[in-house]
Amino acid sequence: MNAANPLISVVFSFRNEAQNIPELIRRVQTVLCAMPLRYEIIFVNDCSTDDSLNLLLTHRKQDPNIKIINTSRRFGVTPCVMAGFEHAQGDAVIYMDTDLQDPPELIPSMIEKWRQGAEVVHTTRSKRHGENRLKMWITRQAYCALRGISEYPLIDNTGDFKLISRKVLDLVLSMREGDPYLRGLVGWTGFRQEQVFYEREARFAGKTKFPLLRSMNPYREFFRGVTGFSDIPLYFGFFCSACFGIGALLLAGIFAGRAVCGSGVSIWLAFFALFCATFALLFMFLSLMGVYLGAVLRQTRHRPYYFAKELIGFDADTK
Repeated sequence: MNAANPLISVVFSFRNEAQNIPELIRRVQTVLCAMPLRYEIIFVNDCSTDDSLNLLLTHRKQDPNIKIINTSRRFGVTPCVMAGFEHAQGDAVIYMDTDLQDPPELIPSMIEKWRQGAEVVHTTRSKRHGENRLKMWITRQAYCALRGISEYPLIDNTGDFKLISRKVLDLVLSMREGDPYLRGLVGWTGFRQEQVFYEREARFAGKTKFPLLRSMNPYREFFRGVTGFSDIPLYFGFFCSACFGIGALLLAGIFAGRAVCGSGVSIWLAFFALFCATFALLFMFLSLMGVYLGAVLRQTRHRPYYFAKELIGFDADTK
């Protein structure tokens, strides 16, 4: 690493963000050009159908540090981030969303903490503007649940806006997890970690690609966190089964006692209630095991995270 003039890679995974890209590039370039460093801006295009690619090609003519990876089909956020990681050449890598809810103006503070020795710099949201209250409540509960069961102490309100050193980046790439939970995996590596606090703004333009009730991505992220950092739900099943068994025995004893006393208890109704409760628990635990089996299946497939249809700006042979 050239300490006086390091190379910083900024990675964006996006799909259909034509409304945001010009302002995003302007703000990122303004921040990076004001600092004594070299930079590359890597856009991973998740098979966009709008004018995003043409806009990027136009901006690349003015700034050759802009590089583009076009995927062969739609892969999703995490695989596209991993694509950017694999092609990034920087001494440190910053990855973030393209909706400008996370301000590029935080980058100097993140780089300063990295220069001071931090290997990972998290950005932590103290407030979130423009978010649905129901979504915020569910998000808080999800963070609380993950923090409560995780074997690694996850940090609340830290998302996909981080700086990681080359050392941590190489470690993350070496793991080759089938379905990585990047928010937790980066922090799990250890080393010195710092936080930068900020207020998250509303989306600059366009609509969110992950609406609460119409997108599976938030739920997939939650289960990635659960299966990636905790085995506690497996033991929770044993605990519930024991409690249910004790409760069933007590209930059976009560009904038997009332029947002996001639209180007119409906044995069949009690049996049917117990039958339904048993099957409800069985299905719940089968679903829980299915989540883990799915994680194991994805891990054993060893599929690539993505396929790149086109690389633009990464060597002399590309456009």
